[in-house]
Amino acid sequence: MADKAAAMVMDPALKRRATRFVLLTVLIYSMGFGIIMPVLPDLIRHLAHVDAAEAARIGAWIGATYGLFQILLMPAVGNLGDRFGRRPIFLLSLFAFGFDFLLMGLAPNIGWLFVGRAIAGGLGAVFGPANAAMADMSTPEERAASFGKVGAAFGLGFIFGPVIGGLLGDFGPRVPFYVAGAMAIANGVYGWLVFPETMPEEKRRPFEWKRANPLGAFASMGRVPGIVPVVMIYFLWSLAGNVYPASWSFFAPIQYGWSSGMVGVSLGLVGVSMAIFQALVIRRFIARFGERRTAYIGMMFGIASYLVVAFVPNATVILVLLLVNGFSGMVAPALNAVMSQRAPASQQGELQGLIGSLSALSLMIGQFAYNYSLASFTDSDAPLRFPGTPYLLAACVGLSALIGLSQLRRRALPEAVADV
Repeated sequence: MADKAAAMVMDPALKRRATRFVLLTVLIYSMGFGIIMPVLPDLIRHLAHVDAAEAARIGAWIGATYGLFQILLMPAVGNLGDRFGRRPIFLLSLFAFGFDFLLMGLAPNIGWLFVGRAIAGGLGAVFGPANAAMADMSTPEERAASFGKVGAAFGLGFIFGPVIGGLLGDFGPRVPFYVAGAMAIANGVYGWLVFPETMPEEKRRPFEWKRANPLGAFASMGRVPGIVPVVMIYFLWSLAGNVYPASWSFFAPIQYGWSSGMVGVSLGLVGVSMAIFQALVIRRFIARFGERRTAYIGMMFGIASYLVVAFVPNATVILVLLLVNGFSGMVAPALNAVMSQRAPASQQGELQGLIGSLSALSLMIGQFAYNYSLASFTDSDAPLRFPGTPYLLAACVGLSALIGLSQLRRRALPEAVADV
């Protein structure tokens, strides 16, 4: 198989070095993302002089700006990676990510937060290049485990990032942004020195503008048999899962009265669960049940957890729930592996760019759906107070993904196609 041969060509020492750097980068990315989450509502309130409910609405627009630029540019970034290799695109993303955090930390008014998120959305999202690099270095059978390692690195960063952010927030809402920016830029410099190219020259393909946009990328990947149904299920599940990054930092203080420090601790528990499940559990689940059934199990747990958060206002119960939330985190790597196994080596970047674009679209929709529903049902003049509304919505969306997966026939999942 072409993918297997390509994965075996790379020198083992270079492969280990590249893998370590990719995982370190995702770790630092998630730490940076986690560092700012507990204090972002405080910075919004400080710059815009608004209450918690209005900060949630503004946060929705800031998150949507990030998502919009990801939607527009991630397919282009993925296609550029297929043309010029992973290294230059990866490093560009790292430096843009660091610049974004520094810009947000220095923001003199709320408008600069939008500018920073636009830069990060367009250029600074590292997951697409990270997954493409891991796909380059893996055989089709290894893909789910490789993507699981990326998820574990993200989870490990999420253990420390929110806790550090909550503690740094005591020194002011801007300080965590400076720390996150410095970490990202330092990692970019390190990558410049040590990260090798992972995509063989012979696997690269010409850059085509007609494929470097969401519709073009979708049409191109649509010609690969069996991918489109899984892509749509992935999109729905991403939309459900984005309830946490979209609303948790706003929801938890309203529902449980938590400080930014306690929000950081709760997100750290999510990171512990993600790291354990994606590093130790997902490989065993896939070996026993396969990718499709592993995704099915994760979805069932995720839907149940959304309903518990929506209807159980007991903070202790929720903290225990967060520790086992890693079950739902197995869904994305499993579905990603199903798609990656079927895409040619020359289109792995394009596939990951499309997945990133659709994930961003789901985040953008989620920012409005979840944060506006939270604000609408927690305003002082709300006809009914129900902070759990975002999580009830997430459960409904997750159920639609579960139904779609249950209806997916094996005939829709043919073997991988060869490079063309």
